[in-house]
Amino acid sequence: MPIKPLDIEKLSNQAENVYEAIVVLLKRARQINEEVKIEFNQRIEMLQTKVFEPEEETDQPQTNPDQILIAQEFEKRPKPTEMAIQELMEKHLVHRYKDDEQTTPV
Repeated sequence: MPIKPLDIEKLSNQAENVYEAIVVLLKRARQINEEVKIEFNQRIEMLQTKVFEPEEETDQPQTNPDQILIAQEFEKRPKPTEMAIQELMEKHLVHRYKDDEQTTPV
Protein backbone atom coordinates (compact mmCIF):
# COMPACT_ATOMS: atom_id res chain seq x y z
CA MET A 1 0.00 0.00 0.00
CA PRO A 2 1.60 3.32 -1.05
CA ILE A 3 2.15 6.13 1.42
CA LYS A 4 -0.03 9.14 0.75
CA PRO A 5 1.58 12.54 1.27
CA LEU A 6 -0.17 14.88 3.67
CA ASP A 7 -0.11 18.67 3.45
CA ILE A 8 1.08 19.90 6.84
CA GLU A 9 -0.50 23.34 6.30
CA LYS A 10 -3.95 21.80 5.87
CA LEU A 11 -3.35 19.62 8.90
CA SER A 12 -2.33 22.55 11.09
CA ASN A 13 -5.44 24.47 9.99
CA GLN A 14 -7.58 21.79 11.63
CA ALA A 15 -6.14 22.42 15.10
CA GLU A 16 -4.19 25.01 17.08
CA ASN A 17 -0.90 23.66 15.73
CA VAL A 18 0.56 20.63 14.00
CA TYR A 19 1.40 18.84 17.24
CA GLU A 20 -2.14 19.13 18.55
CA ALA A 21 -3.51 17.80 15.26
CA ILE A 22 -1.15 14.82 15.46
CA VAL A 23 -2.29 14.04 19.01
CA VAL A 24 -5.94 14.24 17.93
CA LEU A 25 -5.21 11.91 15.00
CA LEU A 26 -3.36 9.48 17.25
CA LYS A 27 -6.20 9.24 19.75
CA ARG A 28 -8.83 8.82 17.03
CA ALA A 29 -6.77 6.17 15.22
CA ARG A 30 -6.51 4.21 18.48
CA GLN A 31 -10.29 4.43 18.94
CA ILE A 32 -10.90 3.20 15.40
CA ASN A 33 -8.41 0.38 15.88
CA GLU A 34 -10.19 -0.77 19.05
CA GLU A 35 -13.56 -0.67 17.27
CA VAL A 36 -12.19 -2.77 14.41
CA LYS A 37 -10.66 -5.29 16.83
CA ILE A 38 -13.98 -5.69 18.64
CA GLU A 39 -15.88 -6.15 15.37
CA PHE A 40 -13.32 -8.67 14.08
CA ASN A 41 -13.38 -10.70 17.30
CA GLN A 42 -17.19 -10.75 17.33
CA ARG A 43 -17.36 -12.03 13.78
CA ILE A 44 -14.72 -14.70 14.39
CA GLU A 45 -16.46 -15.71 17.61
CA MET A 46 -19.72 -16.21 15.71
CA LEU A 47 -17.95 -18.63 13.38
CA GLN A 48 -16.39 -20.56 16.23
CA THR A 49 -19.79 -21.17 17.83
CA LYS A 50 -20.77 -23.21 14.78
CA VAL A 51 -19.93 -26.86 15.11
CA PHE A 52 -16.99 -27.68 12.90
CA GLU A 53 -16.12 -31.35 12.72
CA PRO A 54 -12.79 -32.17 11.07
CA GLU A 55 -12.81 -34.93 8.49
CA GLU A 56 -9.54 -36.34 9.75
CA GLU A 57 -8.08 -36.29 13.21
CA THR A 58 -4.80 -34.38 13.13
CA ASP A 59 -2.67 -32.52 15.62
CA GLN A 60 -2.91 -29.30 13.61
CA PRO A 61 -5.97 -27.09 14.07
CA GLN A 62 -8.31 -26.90 11.11
CA THR A 63 -8.63 -23.53 9.41
CA ASN A 64 -12.12 -22.44 8.63
CA PRO A 65 -12.40 -20.90 5.13
CA ASP A 66 -14.92 -18.38 6.47
CA GLN A 67 -12.32 -17.11 8.94
CA ILE A 68 -9.87 -16.57 6.10
CA LEU A 69 -12.48 -14.61 4.14
CA ILE A 70 -13.22 -12.40 7.14
CA ALA A 71 -9.51 -11.77 7.71
CA GLN A 72 -9.05 -10.82 4.04
CA GLU A 73 -12.03 -8.47 4.24
CA PHE A 74 -10.51 -6.68 7.23
CA GLU A 75 -7.12 -6.45 5.49
CA LYS A 76 -8.71 -4.62 2.56
CA ARG A 77 -10.19 -1.93 4.79
CA PRO A 78 -8.37 1.38 5.12
CA LYS A 79 -5.96 1.64 8.02
CA PRO A 80 -7.10 3.43 11.21
CA THR A 81 -4.63 6.28 10.66
CA GLU A 82 -5.96 6.90 7.16
CA MET A 83 -9.52 6.96 8.48
CA ALA A 84 -8.57 9.38 11.27
CA ILE A 85 -6.81 11.73 8.83
CA GLN A 86 -9.81 11.69 6.51
CA GLU A 87 -12.20 12.43 9.40
CA LEU A 88 -10.06 15.35 10.57
CA MET A 89 -9.64 16.83 7.09
CA GLU A 90 -13.37 16.57 6.40
CA LYS A 91 -14.04 18.23 9.76
CA HIS A 92 -15.95 15.25 11.16
CA LEU A 93 -13.77 15.20 14.28
CA VAL A 94 -14.51 17.49 17.18
CA HIS A 95 -11.82 17.79 19.80
CA ARG A 96 -11.67 19.76 23.00
CA TYR A 97 -9.64 20.00 26.15
CA LYS A 98 -10.84 18.48 29.40
CA ASP A 99 -12.27 21.02 31.81
CA ASP A 100 -10.09 21.87 34.78
CA GLU A 101 -12.74 20.90 37.32
CA GLN A 102 -10.23 18.92 39.33
CA THR A 103 -8.59 22.01 40.73
CA THR A 104 -10.60 23.26 43.66
CA PRO A 105 -10.01 26.63 45.35
CA VAL A 106 -8.65 26.48 48.87
